[in-house]
Amino acid sequence: MLRGKATASGTKAYRAALKSAVPADHFRSWQGLAVSSIGLGTYLGAEDEVTDRAYQSAVEHAVAGGLNVVDSAINYRRQRSERAVGSALAALHESGRVKRDGVVVATKGGFLPFDGPAPKGLLGPGDLVAGTHCMSPHYLEDQLERSLANLGLEQVDIYYVHNPETQLAELPRAAVLDRLKAAFEFLEGAARSGRIGVYGTATWTAYRQPPEAQDALSLAEVVGAAKAVAGAEHHFRVVQLPYNLAMTEAFTAPTQPRGRERVTALELARALGVYVMTSASIYQGQLARNLPPVIGQFLPGLSTDAQRA
Repeated sequence: MLRGKATASGTKAYRAALKSAVPADHFRSWQGLAVSSIGLGTYLGAEDEVTDRAYQSAVEHAVAGGLNVVDSAINYRRQRSERAVGSALAALHESGRVKRDGVVVATKGGFLPFDGPAPKGLLGPGDLVAGTHCMSPHYLEDQLERSLANLGLEQVDIYYVHNPETQLAELPRAAVLDRLKAAFEFLEGAARSGRIGVYGTATWTAYRQPPEAQDALSLAEVVGAAKAVAGAEHHFRVVQLPYNLAMTEAFTAPTQPRGRERVTALELARALGVYVMTSASIYQGQLARNLPPVIGQFLPGLSTDAQRA
């Protein structure tokens, strides 16, 4: 198990070591950490050893080359993605190429991950929504412990409640917020015990939809749930949402209520002091090729569609 966490000194040392390899503005500052402006996700791929090895190699090369944000989830490839990330981090650390304290590691819990027979006693009859989703405190505690074991880490830097808007398919919004509050109470405890650094919500539609949509969540209300649990010193510090050339709502669509007006998710997140990590930045690879030529006209100096995306 790798002990420790991402630290200010560790991430800044990582940045300094790559000074000659990446542009100066490649790194951003978050929570005192130096974080790369590009991260690596681990969602897609077959559930086999060939893909495991490819992921491990990709993570090792990416982290050694300047990407120190790695994102996973326990249900990605039935836990195999987390394990591949763990193997890569261990190899990087043991070889001395990159230390644990230089990398920000994020994972998620909420969807049933499966890994052989389903364990018993974790869920009550009303806990599971849409046959796939649960965010009860007892369940999340089990999932966090499994994720830490998969990743081989003492602490994960970011832990997301995964797509909580899934629950809105069967429950009223007030009930979902109550469940989030219970989940946040557990996660505050996990932060105090050193198992996670901060927490948030990883979403797909929740913050991009207008408030009247069934699958919409108010970021202000979600942050309010964290404040109700832990006050102003809560650890809800980050959200994840899609943003790419095809899905621009986080920047262009005023979906979030703020008083009598509506603002974009990015604007409200900034006002609330919540950092935004984007997902699907190249739309699972679909935007890495065959973009309309007009895109290149507005983004000169870039040689590939992947760079433009």
